[in-house]
Amino acid sequence: MTADDAVQAIAGLFASEGAAEYLGEPVTQAEHMLQAAMLAERDRAGDALIAAALLHDVGHFAGVLTGHDLMRGTDTRHGEAGASWLAQWFGPEVTEPVRLHVAAKRYLCAVEPGYAAGLSPASVYTLGVQGGPMRGAEIAEFEADPCAAAAVRVRRWDDAAKDPGVHAPPFSHFESVLRALAR
Repeated sequence: MTADDAVQAIAGLFASEGAAEYLGEPVTQAEHMLQAAMLAERDRAGDALIAAALLHDVGHFAGVLTGHDLMRGTDTRHGEAGASWLAQWFGPEVTEPVRLHVAAKRYLCAVEPGYAAGLSPASVYTLGVQGGPMRGAEIAEFEADPCAAAAVRVRRWDDAAKDPGVHAPPFSHFESVLRALAR
């Protein structure tokens, strides 16, 4: 597959499954991910983090289990599913923050007072399904991961990207970033 093939496959997901409601949030899944990428771009993140922010929830509709399974109480491991699917085109600079963005939520809930209070009700629910706040050795293990800081950045954009009043650029705005990173 070429970089163009990768971009078209991902664009197809944004236009189809991504157009669906986002698991109890007031935006669609595609709007959510586009907002996250827009926030990363606004913060002058590098292209790899902009791509990771754009693609962080692709595992909700690229894996065997869906986001609806998550909302029914099954940990879909959508970060891992998304990272595995994306690895056919992208390197770890994109896939690892995607893989770790749920762990970053669990980490922030454990170490940052008040963080959990800012989560949306749907995100609070999924936190419980995903294992709750990290404890003990999990915290140190996450902090030791070389991609932890990138995952925390993606997580913060993820949390802020649920505003129905925000109109992010369309998927086409980010296509050149994806093409440049695709291998």
